[in-house]
Order: sequence, then C-alpha cells, then structure tokens
Amino acid sequence: CLATLIIMLVGDTYTLINYVSFINYLCYGVTIIGLIVLRWKKPKIFRPIKVNLLIPITYLAFWAFLLIFSLYSEPIVCGVGLIIILTGVPVFFLGVYWRNKPKCVNRLIESMTCWGQKLCFVVYPQEGVAEEE
Repeated sequence: CLATLIIMLVGDTYTLINYVSFINYLCYGVTIIGLIVLRWKKPKIFRPIKVNLLIPITYLAFWAFLLIFSLYSEPIVCGVGLIIILTGVPVFFLGVYWRNKPKCVNRLIESMTCWGQKLCFVVYPQEGVAEEE
C-alpha cells in the first residue's frame, strides 16, 4: 500500500496500471503452476472443481509468451512490479515466519490488524467466542 501511494505521488495512473497488470499476470501464472504441482504431488485430495490438465497447461503456454513479451518490451515496468511484490517479503518474515516475537511486536501487529478491520469494515470471528444468533 505504501509503495502504491509513493507511485501515485510520483507517477501517473497509467504507469501504476502497467505495474499492477504485470503483477496480476505473474500471480495468475504462479497460481496455475501451483494447481498443476498439487495435481501431480497430491492427486487424492478433495477438489470441488476439477478440470482437464490440458486447460491449465495451455493457459501456461500463453501466459509464458505474454510474460516473456512483457519482460522484453518493458523491462523497467516489470522490474518495478517485481520490486513491489518483493516489498511483501519483510512483512511475511515479520508477521508470519518469526514465531517468537516480543510482546510489543505482537501488540503492534494486533493493533494494526484491528485498525485495518475497522477501516475496511471487516471482522473475523474470534476463537473461543460463541457467535450470537
């Protein structure tokens, strides 16, 4: 979010759309690769929707072409898009991977989560609390 705000202040909206488009297509392809890997490594797990593997493989072929073409035609935009994605790596390590955080860090993360839930009008059910009917 902070990177987006900085880009909005520095650049124009069309540049931001180009960055986000590259990020979206990259995430779509990685998701389809994950689908294929799960179908291969864990064929017995429950899947509500199951499609022929030819469909995701065909999608990946077109995806690879478009991604390589994007990298060739606009390497700066793609590089900035990758940098935007990589800004989430420290957040992952601080919030998820680091298990034995000090209490002050946990309180900070909980307060930011609560603030974000209030800002976006979303609340997740708490564990151990019975839902009211």
